[in-house]
Order: sequence, then structure tokens, then C-alpha cells
Amino acid sequence: MLAIRQNFKSKNESKNTKTLMNGALQEETSEKTQLIKGQMNQKFMREAIRLSVKMMRCGQGGPFGAVVVRNGKIVSRGRNQVTSANDPTAHAEIVAIRAACQRLKTFQLDDCDLYTSCEPCPMCLSAIYWARLRKVFYGNTREDAARINFDDDFIYREVGLPIGKRKIRMKQLLRKEALVAFQEWERKPDKILY
Repeated sequence: MLAIRQNFKSKNESKNTKTLMNGALQEETSEKTQLIKGQMNQKFMREAIRLSVKMMRCGQGGPFGAVVVRNGKIVSRGRNQVTSANDPTAHAEIVAIRAACQRLKTFQLDDCDLYTSCEPCPMCLSAIYWARLRKVFYGNTREDAARINFDDDFIYREVGLPIGKRKIRMKQLLRKEALVAFQEWERKPDKILY
């Protein structure tokens, strides 16, 4: 009986040792994976930053760049084109999201990440949510942007205000007529939800 107990104890110790070794190996592998991911994240962020500097120096827009990444590869690049395209919506993130959607032939980027040289403004943040991006990495903060006269804080505050208290006047008009499209949409059997 003693021999059986010792044999059982020896097998358990052996299993425990293997479990500890496997745990240590998994932890080491996980650390290496995290290191590689961190290096990849930096690589993609550097590309967004490179775009922001390059295009700003060329006079093509403000100092903002962005890339959309899927499965470890850049699928689109965006740079601020507000002044060069005369388009106030042509922020780097929006340009990158539009290009990624066209390239991937989808309106949802839920398996993609966005790397942007600056914390997104409210418009870009909304687009990020609509595109359902998985994660966002950013370089500069919105406070950094405000210091060089890109102050989005005003818009962040406006969004939270009741409609009647916003700086730009808004007035509802022809709601009953406008609801027709919504009612038809609600009954439409072949609609594509987004």
C-alpha cells in the first residue's frame, strides 16, 4: 500500500512539475507575443505619424495621419485633406476608414484597428463607432491638438448640450413628412442593417 501511495505521489509531483513547466512556457510565449504585438503597434503608429508629417510639410493639409490595419497588414492610409480637397470632413481617420471600406468591400471594419497620429475629434470618433473598428491607437492627445489651435473640446461640449442650447441653431421642420422614409424603412423586408 505504501508503494502505491508513493507511486501515486510521484506521478502527481510529475504532473505538477509538467503543469508548472507548461504554465511557464505559456507565460513566456505570451510575453513574446505581447512584445511582437507591441512592436507591430509601434510600426503602424509610426506610419500614421510619418503620414502626418509628410503631408503637412507638402502643404496638403493639417498634421494628421491614420492607417487601418487588418491581420497585421495596413489596408488603408489616410492623411488630413481638409484644405487641399476643400472638404471639412476629410480628416485622416475618415479618409482611412473610407479607403479601407472600399478596399475590403464592406461598411463594417470590426476586424480592423485604427492607428492615428492624434486622439480622434468627435466627428472621427463617431465614424470609428459607425465603422465598428475593434481598437484605436493614437499618438497626440486632444489637449496637444488644442495647443496648436485644433480645439475640438468645443464640439465635445456641444454634443452633450440640449439642442436649444447649442451654438448652431437647430430647428425641427416637416417631421411628419420626414417620417415617411423611416416608416417605409421599418417595413422594408430586404433592408441591410448597419
